[in-house]
Amino acid sequence: MKEFYIDCDGVKLHAKLDMPEGAEKCPLCILIHGFTGHMEEDHIIAAQEAMNEAGVAVLRAEMYGHGGSDGEFRKHTLYKWVTNALAVVKYARSLDFVTDLYLSGHSQGGLLTMLVGGMCPDEFKAILPLSPAWMIPDGAREGNLLGMDFDPKHIPETLYGWDLELDGDYVRVAQTIHVEDEIERYEGQVLIVHGDEDETVPFEYAQKALKLYNNAKLVPVVGADHCFNGHMEELKEAIRQFWVK
Repeated sequence: MKEFYIDCDGVKLHAKLDMPEGAEKCPLCILIHGFTGHMEEDHIIAAQEAMNEAGVAVLRAEMYGHGGSDGEFRKHTLYKWVTNALAVVKYARSLDFVTDLYLSGHSQGGLLTMLVGGMCPDEFKAILPLSPAWMIPDGAREGNLLGMDFDPKHIPETLYGWDLELDGDYVRVAQTIHVEDEIERYEGQVLIVHGDEDETVPFEYAQKALKLYNNAKLVPVVGADHCFNGHMEELKEAIRQFWVK
């Protein structure tokens, strides 16, 4: 494992690169955590291990305001995360061992995967959204987001919920995003893994995404919650099998 930072316009993004055993040339998957998350969460480690076991290198990266990266959590927005992800993609393209590039993320990182996949449809052989929270922009427009209620036309400067504070700009940015546009732009393979008892991002969003993508597969993890607690082996198997032809 190699630990380092990736520069994004002066913002340091904490990253770790995990190589499969014995690999010299191999595919690489960028792997991104979710809202309030970080790269050492159990489900992120499970995904990384499954990819390494399948012969895929993994570049875990922490986005603005999360983990060991620069920035204050309350000031992060999806625009900042998109800019961060593009910097990570550019870094990944510079690695001479990479044969094919993949992108994966959990929850808000899954939403980010859907957005960046559509923005860079020629970069990724496949994308793997895990429990993707792509209801966030709709919730921002409707005034109910992450358990926080607000007037969507008069957004407060600070929102309070989940025992945390979030700047109103998070909502302002999210309101402008229409994930369906980026879904339509991405024509490569898509693997969606989602727990069917997820109370944070209802399973129906995975089913809706499955119908909208041109070339998608949905693997339900029966009985699993948003972070696949108690179901890590099923998560790992779903990811491993994606590379086993």
